[in-house]
Amino acid sequence: MSLPPGTRVRARLADPDHHTRLPRYVRGHTGEIIEAAGEWPLPDDVARGISPPRAETVYSVRFPAAALWGQGTHHVVVDLWESYLEEAG
Repeated sequence: MSLPPGTRVRARLADPDHHTRLPRYVRGHTGEIIEAAGEWPLPDDVARGISPPRAETVYSVRFPAAALWGQGTHHVVVDLWESYLEEAG
């Protein structure tokens, strides 16, 4: 999956029983890809001792603060690995 800037994505709702860098406060929320920041080792695999870890594209995703916390006119940008995302309709 290669996502260009402007693509609307949803952070997955998954609640794995292992380490993840997917913050709870964005799970299930819809944001917009700002840019792709290259491929990086998936920290979930690193923390679980999987060698070599999968390398995935990391995306900078912009979420409206009001959608996350019910208020605010600003945006929150979070860097998320590809497997944490799904395209929003």
